[in-house]
Amino acid sequence: MRAMINYDGGDVPRIQHFVKVHDFAATIGVCENLDEETQFILEAASILHDIGIHPAEAKYGNCNGKAQEELGPDEARKLLAEVGGFTKAQTERICWLIGHHHTYSNVTTADHRILLEADFLVNSFEDKMPVNGIVTFRDKVFRSVSAIDMLNKMWGIS
Repeated sequence: MRAMINYDGGDVPRIQHFVKVHDFAATIGVCENLDEETQFILEAASILHDIGIHPAEAKYGNCNGKAQEELGPDEARKLLAEVGGFTKAQTERICWLIGHHHTYSNVTTADHRILLEADFLVNSFEDKMPVNGIVTFRDKVFRSVSAIDMLNKMWGIS
């Protein structure tokens, strides 16, 4: 968390975003009874999920989701190596999640699904999404019982 705050230093909205995504992902992971290793990977990926934004802006002049997915994993590998304490397998899984955090098809694992759900819980508020769009996304993407419950309660929907 501190390494990513340093990385995004001076960019308060992005720091606030990943802290919120992390908190939602951590909570959903606990509620969904993830094993300790999956929870650890999910939490690291949720902190780093938008690490491709700065490289995408520098390279392409925008930070669309596909550019983030393309450039984020290599940037994350550098930061994870600096921080230390991650196995090669953990690093590769974290980077895979970062490289797919805007991919909503073929979601087959809990860590991928929960990262998408947590990011959307935050984006739905930050982007001031209309309720009908929130419901549509929920119905198409959300599968975690706890994430669905949180989204419904946040927005007062059923």
